[in-house]
Amino acid sequence: MSDPGISVVICAYTEDRWEDILAAVSSVRAQSYPALETLLVVDHNPALGERLERAYRTAGGVRVLPNSGPRGLSSGRNTGIAAARGEVIAFLDDDAVAERDWLRRFAEAYADPRVLAVGGRTEPVWASGRRPAWFPEEFDWVVGCTYRGLPPGRVRVRNVLGGNASFRRTAFEAAGGFATGIGRDGGRRPLGGEETELCIRLARARPDGVLLVDDRAVIHHRVPRARENFAYFRTRAYAEGLSKALVARSVGADKGLESERRYATRVLPAGVARGLRDALLGRPGGAGRAGAIVAGVLTAAGGFAVGSLRARRGSYADAGTGARPGGPRE
Repeated sequence: MSDPGISVVICAYTEDRWEDILAAVSSVRAQSYPALETLLVVDHNPALGERLERAYRTAGGVRVLPNSGPRGLSSGRNTGIAAARGEVIAFLDDDAVAERDWLRRFAEAYADPRVLAVGGRTEPVWASGRRPAWFPEEFDWVVGCTYRGLPPGRVRVRNVLGGNASFRRTAFEAAGGFATGIGRDGGRRPLGGEETELCIRLARARPDGVLLVDDRAVIHHRVPRARENFAYFRTRAYAEGLSKALVARSVGADKGLESERRYATRVLPAGVARGLRDALLGRPGGAGRAGAIVAGVLTAAGGFAVGSLRARRGSYADAGTGARPGGPRE
């Protein structure tokens, strides 16, 4: 495929992020590789939808539409998939801005017809102006960003990260859309894992396909002060454990936890060792980072154990398989 048309989907849910949403759209409109269209999917918030309609009424290439399914990020993305006209569909978080060549890097990767999905690198923008000294880079996924331990360059991966990702339309035709029983749904607990589950299903449906991450496709993701504290760190780690239990139930533990095993046995021990070394050298935050890694692992493991027990008891709603080709599942 040469010069694929790319639709960009941005899911929004609250007016509290008004300026962030405008910045996200502006970054898409400033791309060196122009987007075919930008779709703003509003998650069950009519006031926000009406305000965005007014803001972009005369803006070409921007469409505002309501989430046509149940509340939640997965359903919002599925709504965008169903409405998009592009050969490739890219997803950008509503509190992130993309660098100018973001879509160009995606388009370059799709020159290989085997490529079904391409993700990028997400850098944190801390509200306080700097990373908390205790916050380990190995846990940047807690705040929706690329974490230390991922391989550099353009490389094959098991799954892309949903806030900075793209898929061929044919990927959804082969595997369906995002599972609506996994991931964030507007509730208090910050769940995730829906993109992992989708990518594993995609690999099963299209074993000849290739999934990539290109770390030159960069976005910058805002991290609010409320997420810079240890309480949120623990909450998110616990929620990730719950999410991984759902993913493992949906696609099997072998694939559902394949990357996590390497992360837990290689990346995290190296992070603890670096933290302890920094503490011995008198560098700020070293002991805190080592302690945070240990706490994060234990908390996530606890969430996974609870999630697995609930799954066995049938306490979770069926995760489903997300959207049918061409539209969201009702």
